[in-house]
Order: sequence, then C-alpha cells, then structure tokens
Amino acid sequence: MGSYDRALSVFSPDGHVFQVEYALEAVKRGTCAVGVKGKDVVVLGCEKRSAMKLQDTRITPSKIGLIDNHVCVAFAGLNADARILVDRARVEAQSHRLTVEDPVSIEYISKYIAGVQQRYTQSGGVRPFGISTLIIGFDPNDTTPRLYQTEPSGIYSAWKANAIGRSSKTVREFLERNYKEDMDREETIKLTVKSLLEVVQTGAKNIEIAIMAAGKPMEMMPDDEIETYVKGIEQEKQDEAARKKNRAGGQQQQSGSSSSS
Repeated sequence: MGSYDRALSVFSPDGHVFQVEYALEAVKRGTCAVGVKGKDVVVLGCEKRSAMKLQDTRITPSKIGLIDNHVCVAFAGLNADARILVDRARVEAQSHRLTVEDPVSIEYISKYIAGVQQRYTQSGGVRPFGISTLIIGFDPNDTTPRLYQTEPSGIYSAWKANAIGRSSKTVREFLERNYKEDMDREETIKLTVKSLLEVVQTGAKNIEIAIMAAGKPMEMMPDDEIETYVKGIEQEKQDEAARKKNRAGGQQQQSGSSSSS
C-alpha cells in the first residue's frame, strides 16, 4: 500500500483514494438505517444504540432528523460528522426558501449534501465525512414519495428501498426479495420493521421509525406501536415455522407409508 493512504489528494497506482474507502468502512460499522417507499408514504427506520444507565435519554441525539418540514434524513457512520452535515443542509434549505421563495426539492438537497461530501474528498488537510445518508420526503406540490442515498465519496442515487450501515448487504437482499410496488402505509411500515429485525436482535426498544406522507409533518412512531408490529411479525414467523414443520412431518409419513407398502 505504501504511503498512498496518508494524503487525501493522492491516488494509489490502481486508482483508489484510500481515505474515501476508510470512510466507507466507518459507515459499515455504524448502526443500520433503512428507507422504504410505498404508494403515498415513505418510511425511515433506524437501529438505536442502547443508552447507558446514567445517560439522560431526552437529549440523546436521534439517528433521524428533519432538514425541513418536508425533508427527513437518517444516517449511518460517525455521529459528529452527521451533525455538521445535517446543520449545513438545514441552512441550505432555509437559504433556498429565502432566495427562491420555494422549499427545496428532495433531489436538490440530496445533491447539495453529496456535493459537500465530495468537496471533502479532494482537499489536503481535511478528511472525508464518515457517513452515508438516506434522505426521504415529498417535493413541493407533489404526492410522489422520494428516497435518495448519499455516500462519503459524493455519489447520490434514487432508490425504492435501501439500507446503509451495519449488515446493510443482508438487509438490502431482504428488501430485494420482499419489496412490492405501490405498498400501502401498513405494508410499508411492516416491511421496514421486518428488515430492521434482520439485524436488530433486541426488538422494539432499539428501533425508531419515522413516517412521511404528502402534505403532512414527519411522524415519529411511538414505542408501543413499534412493539405491536414486532410482536405481530414474530407471531407470523412462529406460525410459518409451525406450518413448515407440519408439512415436513406429513411428507415423512407419506414416504414412510409408501416404502412400507
């Protein structure tokens, strides 16, 4: 590797910028975040870190934050980096309102965040932001849900459903298998919770869910509602396992009776 990972503005011989790849590693170690688009709703779900015994949970930063009334963001990676990036996005959203007299579109703010991240991949004396973001919301006077992802390298892209952070590959594969077009609110929330349960072992107390619908403010789901969804999903899993067991038992009996005859 030589000394190619010491300077941000130096490419390695095979065309890599190692500092950007290290930032991606920081994202992979962050807690998982999931975004899912439905027909007229878009949902963000995050894995919450457990609070320490003496910590005041009222001011523990959430992994989900508002950029503007109609734009919401979740992140995976370094919390301190996220705070700075979210603050910059909020200032840009308000500046856009003052200058253009219109709220920002979801693509515009995604492009802005990605642009800030990219600038920190090409200057000496700084390091890339160690976070990826999922940005959801609705454009002004539009009812189509939007979901974008940005990466430390400055890439931004639109998605129907996506996951970032720890075990994101596993969750993304789960979403690819289970995502359906035009899901209603209930199905969208259920898929988000289900996909998070692929990596969150502790159940509802370590999950937070944000829901956005057109023309309505962001809604954070109460813990008891998340608990209801989790219990329902676990019950479904148990029923499915019981059905498989009965099916397997029936097949064994059939094979046993056919061999005896």
